[in-house]
Amino acid sequence: MNKKIYTHPLFHLALFIITLVTTIIAGTEWITGTMGPYDLNSLLIGLPYSLSALFILATHEFGHYFAAKFHKVKATLPYFIPIPPISGFLNFGTMGAVIKTRSEIPTNKAMFDIGVSGPIAGFIASLIVLIYGFTHLPSQDYLLAIHPDYFDPSYGKETISLQFGNNLLFLFLKELFTNPSDFVPPMTEVYHYPYLMTGWFGLLITSMNMIPVGQLDGGHVVYSMFGSKIQEAVASISLIVLVVLGVSGIVDGALELNFGFGWSGWLFWGIILLLIIKVKHPPVRHFEQLDLTRKFLGYFSLLILIVCFAPSPFIITF
Repeated sequence: MNKKIYTHPLFHLALFIITLVTTIIAGTEWITGTMGPYDLNSLLIGLPYSLSALFILATHEFGHYFAAKFHKVKATLPYFIPIPPISGFLNFGTMGAVIKTRSEIPTNKAMFDIGVSGPIAGFIASLIVLIYGFTHLPSQDYLLAIHPDYFDPSYGKETISLQFGNNLLFLFLKELFTNPSDFVPPMTEVYHYPYLMTGWFGLLITSMNMIPVGQLDGGHVVYSMFGSKIQEAVASISLIVLVVLGVSGIVDGALELNFGFGWSGWLFWGIILLLIIKVKHPPVRHFEQLDLTRKFLGYFSLLILIVCFAPSPFIITF
């Protein structure tokens, strides 16, 4: 296939439309707790999930895109990555979105701007979605329509339970924007609430991208701020942390300890980073000290990593 097809706007639009469809289906599955088949009216239930998820992803990627354009670096439009419905799989309808730079990034300043703009933009978009979700919580009747037996003492016993793990920012926003009179869903039921789920998912994706390894956004930021030696050291420590969390999650699940620390997926993510993304950030042609504004944004982006990171994003109990 001609390479120009992959960069044609219609190709990007087609991927976006397919991802729109797959996220609508995924949203309907998460919200209703059923696997279909669906009619058109049923699929409309998944539309808030789909639109808010795509809003977060698009904001993140266009942050990179416009920063690249500002520095006259050639870059593609975002490629949205759809996932077809798969039974029994943690299916969010998408694996995210990416852009591809098509020319050299000559300086660490340009590298920094392109790297930091996506996480900050996506972080702000996730904040908007989460604040809306917490300030527009439906009554408990919403959850009872999905699980009529929710308040029954036997609800959830002897069944597989999926719980989303908290992070510092999610906990803070919940305390800040909800009242004692509100019915706030527990983390075992958050996936029925599209804005809370996609906002939480946006924070998870942002934290995964901000891990300071190789050519992840966090790798761009740390390399551009501190240089290759510090970036490589921080990246190595980060991978060790991921391995520890991953092994902890595997041991917890295998022995059914249920202490809820770690996640096996972190080990898988660490292997991907080590083998594909690589630990060390490739050098740029011209490196100089960043100005105070960029340094502030860099430290702010690293703070985003800390407040968005969930050691146990998914907790499955039997």
